[in-house]
Amino acid sequence: MPKLQKFPDKYLLILFLVGAVIFLTQLDVLYVNIMEARNFIAAREMLEKNNWLLTTLNDLPRYQKPPLPTWLTALSAGIFRNYDLYSMRLPAALMAMMLLFIFYAFQALIKIQKKQAFLSALILATSFYIVFSGRDGQWDIFTHAFMMGSIFFLVKIFQETKKLYRNAIFAAVFFAASLLSKGPVSLYALFLPFLIAYGLTYNYRGFRGKRLAVLLFIILGILLGTWWFIYVRLLDPESFLKIATQETSNWANYNIRPFYYYWSFVVQSGIWTIPSFVALLYPYLKNKVSNPRAYKFSFLWTIAAVVLLSVIPEKKSRYLLPVLIPMAINTGFYIEYLFRNFRSLSKSESWIVYFNHGLIALIGLIFPLAAFFYLDLTGFWFWYIAVSVTLFGIGLMILYFLWKKKYPPVFYLTVSFIAGIILFGFPLMYSFLKNPHFNNISNLKLLAQEKNFEVYEYKSFTPELIWEYGSSIPITEDLQSLENKDSFGILFMEEDSLQVKSHFKNFEIKQRERYDLNYVNPEAGGYKDRLIRAFYFLERRD
Repeated sequence: MPKLQKFPDKYLLILFLVGAVIFLTQLDVLYVNIMEARNFIAAREMLEKNNWLLTTLNDLPRYQKPPLPTWLTALSAGIFRNYDLYSMRLPAALMAMMLLFIFYAFQALIKIQKKQAFLSALILATSFYIVFSGRDGQWDIFTHAFMMGSIFFLVKIFQETKKLYRNAIFAAVFFAASLLSKGPVSLYALFLPFLIAYGLTYNYRGFRGKRLAVLLFIILGILLGTWWFIYVRLLDPESFLKIATQETSNWANYNIRPFYYYWSFVVQSGIWTIPSFVALLYPYLKNKVSNPRAYKFSFLWTIAAVVLLSVIPEKKSRYLLPVLIPMAINTGFYIEYLFRNFRSLSKSESWIVYFNHGLIALIGLIFPLAAFFYLDLTGFWFWYIAVSVTLFGIGLMILYFLWKKKYPPVFYLTVSFIAGIILFGFPLMYSFLKNPHFNNISNLKLLAQEKNFEVYEYKSFTPELIWEYGSSIPITEDLQSLENKDSFGILFMEEDSLQVKSHFKNFEIKQRERYDLNYVNPEAGGYKDRLIRAFYFLERRD
């Protein structure tokens, strides 16, 4: 086995630069989705209404998610002194970068060569759902990044004899931060599969004599990670129990999928789907890797995570995020094998490499022509030229180095392909957003402030609308409760708007408006009726 070396500084620098391009550029391009809207509203209400512990959403209790990521998002908004999408998404992006560095350093603990650790980190950084989660204001990236930190320090306890209690404290703090980010999600989906795989591979050797440190980790981690739940349970027991019951019910009754639903999990790695699949062919690769034991560990960790997630009836694609972490280590073994042996591979082994990277190259080559005919490029010519030149050039170079049988440049060009799409291609997404009826509800808040009236919503609210409106909107299910007011505004789903005339006969409709927050064309997929509201401003007749 090659002698291990210290982590070269150049790997850390390159990983930082790649992470910065992937997670920190064009961060405000995509419009807010429903999950982000919920999280961003809670952060805004923390800042504006001081709801730091008893968290709210549209002034209603929101205890479904612990508050740590919301605190960090509110802190970012406070530092930047605005609620622009960049400042709101920045904490998630920084967490993704933190995950990369912890992931990179962790591999040294299981005796993986430093260059291979770097390659695995690049795979993780460019895996589809890691990219999405690190650029999206949702909390999955927080809980799994923190849990990876806890795993890192826990393994240091297992393997080292010095600084046991310091490592136990760090492991506990990261563990608690994970619990305070999304409850026990990562404990189940990342930490427990790790314990299973580590035990089956390394047998917890060296555990004897470290029981007090591990006990400190467990007790401190639980205490620090559960205090908020206890606090809310004591101060608002009725709302807490109601929400807890609903969340527990969702696990068994909401988004129910069959056991095998997750078994296409490799596709969540996006551009690495085929290499990830090959890397999971354990009998094929186990005798070809540089560290068979570490390969067995990453393989078992990946499979254990998928199996445990498959047991839970509620399933969503984004729940596979923790699987991508050990799977990137596992895929790194296959990539490292190609680095060493690509020139000498037989045709039965090499064709899959040519197919995978040839397909990526083909996408780069045909993109300029396809985009030219398919997209409306008015106002987007700079980004079209930039991304076309980048992807076309990368595609040509991939084909050239495949022809020369030089795999390392092919791998790095594939990473560059993803970075190029994000850096230059993301702004082209605006060319898809062509809703001629788009009317932002933020205009309504300006009208309400100008004419000094209260706005209400009938029956329920949509988070994206509340976020764009800029503040909470009271919900009413009893229209008669508004009849004692002199003037007010009210929002209806379009199918409910006929109730205006029947319920408010003593009022005159002074203004009506249709707000449509769909960015996509009504004829396109993804157009949602729930993002449309009929608005009426009413004044009592004299």
